Amino acid sequence: MSRIGKNPVTIPEGVTATLEGKIITVKGKLGELTQEISSSISVEIKDGLVSFSRISDQKDIRSLHGLYRALVQNMMVGVTVGYTKKLQFIGVGYRAAANGQNLDISAGFSHNIIISIPAEVKLLAETEKGKAPLVTLTSHDKQLLGAVAAKIRSFRPPEPYKGKGIRYVDEYVRRKAGKTSAS
Repeated sequence: MSRIGKNPVTIPEGVTATLEGKIITVKGKLGELTQEISSSISVEIKDGLVSFSRISDQKDIRSLHGLYRALVQNMMVGVTVGYTKKLQFIGVGYRAAANGQNLDISAGFSHNIIISIPAEVKLLAETEKGKAPLVTLTSHDKQLLGAVAAKIRSFRPPEPYKGKGIRYVDEYVRRKAGKTSAS
């Protein structure tokens, strides 16, 4: 059995989990999330636990077993605690400003980039003098939050020579030595 898939997911206090057909719905204080489960995985909700089992030991079905358990666990954490991602804008003239659900990015291009953030993601842009601008994204949906953060980072990923670009706060950027002059 899958080490991850065989562990049941505990339903926290204040969270309700329902199963209708092959769709599991999790409701909590921060919101509601749904996930469709593959027909090769069976789900059982009983005594405050969500258990997963598979119909066969084929390789692709074994991988789905752990996947759906992890997705449901992420849903439980999301509706109770939520998730946060922070992005730093490192570089001269790099700026970020929040206008409602729109993020205005100035990252060294000839024009500003304006990206619309989904309503499920809360946006906060902070600019402090002498420090790199910081964008904080918060949501109950881990998958959506990661996709939005990756989209913002993709406009100017950090480069290895000077370290300029948009990066996650805890991200390590491996630096390279530049050219050396021949004398």
